[in-house]
Amino acid sequence: MKKKAGMITKAAVGLGVLAAACGGEIAYFYGRTMKRSRAKTERTIKMAGTDWSQYMPLLEERKAAMLARPHSDVWQTSFDDLKLHATYFPADENRETPKIVICFHGYTSQGMSDYIGLSDYYQKRGYAMLLPDARAHGASEGEYVGFGCLDRKDALVWINWAIRQLGENVKILLHGTSMGAATLLMLSGLSLPEQVKGIVSDCGFTSPKEVFTHVLHSMYHLPAFPVIPGADLVNRRLAGYGMDECNAKREVEKATVPILFIHGEADTFVPCSMCEEIYEHCASKKNRLLVAGAAHAESYYKDMESYEKALTGFMEEVMA
Repeated sequence: MKKKAGMITKAAVGLGVLAAACGGEIAYFYGRTMKRSRAKTERTIKMAGTDWSQYMPLLEERKAAMLARPHSDVWQTSFDDLKLHATYFPADENRETPKIVICFHGYTSQGMSDYIGLSDYYQKRGYAMLLPDARAHGASEGEYVGFGCLDRKDALVWINWAIRQLGENVKILLHGTSMGAATLLMLSGLSLPEQVKGIVSDCGFTSPKEVFTHVLHSMYHLPAFPVIPGADLVNRRLAGYGMDECNAKREVEKATVPILFIHGEADTFVPCSMCEEIYEHCASKKNRLLVAGAAHAESYYKDMESYEKALTGFMEEVMA
């Protein structure tokens, strides 16, 4: 009897140690990925695997040209009372039918970073540009990253601001990269103002649950359990949403706005298979560009000619 009791005690202690270890593992993962204070840009760049150093001369040149243009800070309030920031670049000329592109950046980036390269393309074509900082990024408030699930509601705030700023006849294009693309794909399932004419999704993922499961498997050779289910429970309590609550492939089944999908075939951070999966589920009019040899968020720089050709064709169709 004593022997049996001893075995039960040892088993209980073992389970307690295991639970503590799992809890520590979950807390570590959650803090590094979901909390603003510990999610680092340098770590994201390293994990994504894209060599940005080769593009720095072009980026520096276009950044200088971009900042030389008139621009201003814009502040709005989110549905949960966070102050959200964006940078606004008006079009060079006033048009009877104004056009604006609202650009949504990736994880641990900010509005003024991800669209330096494309700024020249849009501004030469007479588009105003609005570059929001996602919640918990840049100058916007917030501690917990929204991963599209919360950010899609913030996107509606910026869309409505653009309509108030430029008038009811404005034509709006939405362009997202990585988490910004996932935000727009999740947004596509909602009822959107008629001024939104199209969405450009560059390397968007399906859901935070699925992309982090992929990262755990591919980069750390770890199973999803118990980290992902544990992080999901924590996130529901702290951030107010589940990690698969919004899934892009489910939301695009309700989409009515045309979508241009772009993805690098060499993307190991958000695999190209996610783009294919979302594309197949998309109910609205759609086009697709897959760029050979492009890593995460590299498609524009890897093949600028094909990217701009696809973008121009899409814009001529939806923004005319």
